[in-house]
Amino acid sequence: MDQFEKQFQRIQEGKGFIAALDQSGGSTPKALLGYGIKENVYSGKEEMYRLIHEMRVRVMKDPSFTGDKILGVILFEKTMNGFVDSVPVPEFLWRKNIVPFLKIDKGLKKIESGVKLMKEIPTISERLQDAKSKGIFGTKMRAVIYAKDEAGIIEIAKQQFEVAKVVLENGLIPIIEPEVDINADDKVEIETILREALLAELDKLSSDQNIILKLTLPTEADYYTELIQHENVIRVLALSGGYSRDTACRLLTQNHGMIASFSRALLDDLKVKQSPDQFSKGISTAIEEIYQASIT
Repeated sequence: MDQFEKQFQRIQEGKGFIAALDQSGGSTPKALLGYGIKENVYSGKEEMYRLIHEMRVRVMKDPSFTGDKILGVILFEKTMNGFVDSVPVPEFLWRKNIVPFLKIDKGLKKIESGVKLMKEIPTISERLQDAKSKGIFGTKMRAVIYAKDEAGIIEIAKQQFEVAKVVLENGLIPIIEPEVDINADDKVEIETILREALLAELDKLSSDQNIILKLTLPTEADYYTELIQHENVIRVLALSGGYSRDTACRLLTQNHGMIASFSRALLDDLKVKQSPDQFSKGISTAIEEIYQASIT
């Protein structure tokens, strides 16, 4: 069994969750602020990226951050190209039995028809081949739904699957993430339209085209069971979407077969000035809570 097959099996059958350490240029200042680093502390993007990389390395090196409870990690491109103690990040993670993924979207367009579609992804095939050469197993791309507009929601599903097919053609596994805003007025109706749009796109795939879904926790428990059971779906991940970790974990336990892929809800309690013991306690507590919710 080669590395890809081992990683595929791990994601499909393993117990645990997928951590999201993929804050990009737009969301990095907020992530650093949550970590206790204000914008006036650094100047310029390079220093900002250096600081967020140091935070991520601190997380990845923690003794509790292992494949025992973490199946995979979604990385920002600069993190993929970075190192942990001179070891390339994807290799460092796989040594821990953690499967590396790469965020490939380049941000969102302006809202139209109640949704924000992805911006164009330039030189996508070259980027995918580069990622594959560095040990990346799969990719993630995100778009957001804000309102009940059937045409917009269907367009998001179509765009996500179009990119997913390019990812598959390049030998990687795509995570499709059509996020539903948790504060949307018509969240239940949005989820109904989205589920049908995703099922319609899934049914167009051939038997050897396998994808992962990353979805906002639904209002109705177990609402995405049909997606979880679909033959082309390897796994369905849950994003926290602005919920607190307690709320996200509580909702996740009500959705059997979904596992977490949290970012802020994973990192919320971590601060730059914490002692090693305080930091380790914070990350290990978060990992344990999210793990338990993911195996319920």
